[in-house]
Amino acid sequence: MSNILSAASAQEAKEAVGRVVAKRIEDGMRLGLGTGSTAAMAIKSLGERIRDENLRCVGVATSFAAERLAMQHGVPTTSLDRAGRLDFAFDGADEVSEQLDLIKGRGGAHTREKVVASVADQFVVLVDESKLVTELGERVPVPVEVLPMASHPVQRAIESLGGVVELRMGAKKDGPLVTDQGFWILDARFGSIASPAELSTALLTIPGVLDHGLFVGLATEVLVGSGDGTIRTLKP
Repeated sequence: MSNILSAASAQEAKEAVGRVVAKRIEDGMRLGLGTGSTAAMAIKSLGERIRDENLRCVGVATSFAAERLAMQHGVPTTSLDRAGRLDFAFDGADEVSEQLDLIKGRGGAHTREKVVASVADQFVVLVDESKLVTELGERVPVPVEVLPMASHPVQRAIESLGGVVELRMGAKKDGPLVTDQGFWILDARFGSIASPAELSTALLTIPGVLDHGLFVGLATEVLVGSGDGTIRTLKP
């Protein structure tokens, strides 16, 4: 089901969906600001609207990186405590299934991303067509955020569920990648996942797991960018 895009085509697709979602932001909205390269395009476009149209809005960032990017582009941010319920949240995904369930977490921000998505009236997912799959797990692992001291027992528990587990290491440094919460990430490959909801529940019952990158039933809409800049909309 997925298509492979060239780097240039993928960039064009990301920019296109970023512009489209930014145009949907209305004055006074409380937003969830996603993390990653596609969400970054939307934050950039949103900043342009704030500057050019005097648009008023405030965002809750899903990571330190998203918060810095919002600041760079002039998008005001606040905490989730102050914002309360959000009107609209946008984010990317690593895989999108035919049921519009997701795998997220390549950037390590999936726990915060899930919290923000869960309190938004609309959660719009921004992807290029290469992220579409028939079933989740076809190409990317499920990231599982774990308490460092529990990493070994959690790994054994995930392996008992059929997963092949690898501790994610930090880029350009020795040692594991550390999330914004101070946790580690275990990347678990299960192959095609027939029942993401069942696997989600099983992973969350393992002591030491904070959360994981399966997003089941959260997306209200998926915007899919193509290499030619066109966009199609998928809804549950």
